[in-house]
Amino acid sequence: MLGLSLAQLVSWGSALYSFAVFVGPVEAALHATRAQTSLAFSLALLAEGLAAFAVGRWIDAGHERAVMTGGSLLLALALAAHGVVDSLAGLYAAWTLIGLGMAGTLYPPVFAVVTRRFPHGYRRAIITLTFLGGLASTVFIPLTDWLIGLWGWRAASWALGAINLALCVPLHAWLLRGAPGAVRPAAPAALPPARAGGGGGGALSAQLRGPVFWRLGVFTVLLMAVTAAVPPHLVSLLRESGLPAAWAVALPASIGALQVLGRFALYAGERHVSVHATNRWTPALVPLALAVLLAGSGHGWAALLFALLYGVGNGMLTIVKGTVMAQYVDAAHVGALNGALGLPLALARAAAPLAVGLLWTPAHGYAGGLALLLALSLLGVAALWAAQRRAIGRPPAAVS
Repeated sequence: MLGLSLAQLVSWGSALYSFAVFVGPVEAALHATRAQTSLAFSLALLAEGLAAFAVGRWIDAGHERAVMTGGSLLLALALAAHGVVDSLAGLYAAWTLIGLGMAGTLYPPVFAVVTRRFPHGYRRAIITLTFLGGLASTVFIPLTDWLIGLWGWRAASWALGAINLALCVPLHAWLLRGAPGAVRPAAPAALPPARAGGGGGGALSAQLRGPVFWRLGVFTVLLMAVTAAVPPHLVSLLRESGLPAAWAVALPASIGALQVLGRFALYAGERHVSVHATNRWTPALVPLALAVLLAGSGHGWAALLFALLYGVGNGMLTIVKGTVMAQYVDAAHVGALNGALGLPLALARAAAPLAVGLLWTPAHGYAGGLALLLALSLLGVAALWAAQRRAIGRPPAAVS
């Protein structure tokens, strides 16, 4: 588990969080606008989402080692290519390849792997896995900033690719030997008997048509769109909040540590707090964080409180998003169920960073983008509550 968690730290940090630091020097080198560089990140997310269903099916069929090893190799090559781009077309091509590598290396595939290997304890296993992976921004935002200052952004990109090649490729190739076959595990003990439209059991096609799946799908799509839109703009967004340049790098880095704090709280409270209550309330920290930043625009205190709420909330949200399909629909087909959301996820996650970039103006900064993200996150939390109510058969307020 430690090796997989270390690989997650590198994959997330080098492929996703590095973009927020690359964006400034890349814009200067290519004479690009914020909207144009935002499109590169959106293309990466689009490619990741479009590949998600195929990746999920391959993992469900027992090909997890090839998927994650190949994904790490592709990330290494794509980051190397990113270091030589000299046009917007080259930038878009490089980030599209990075997105395909992300599809085979980030949390969705590894959560499916862990769920298959630990069918009766996947939630705690996933929380454990994300402890080290949650530090990706804490490690890679300052590391990428330091590498750019030392060697320039092109050599920094090559260095990040080399880390993937030297560390993640052999880790996945070694640790993912002996994948379990495509055998249906027993339903999780916490689930009630199968209900119409939800619950464990039933054919995959029937589950894909059920209201619980679709409500969870709305929650997942909207919240993942929001959390995809924040990282590429995070450094620039916090600079607008009146923070000094050093703090605008240090605060995003601290979000990783706060994510781990949130996950540790989940792990410690797992046996004392109802999983349904945790699933219900922890995602609400994300819209709360956005509301604080929007209301306190231009004030450093709002940026600090945003980092605390968003870091802890996003850390917990990762666990909720990674486990609700298995808890409320079916653990046996979790890879395919999550993968079936690939197209809407791809479109939403690709559109969100670009929309935030397009809504940015010199006069009002990120205010319009923050308002959009707040509305989407509130709708997503409401969809989760509706799915939970349908799956367990009681109003959310009555669930212990």
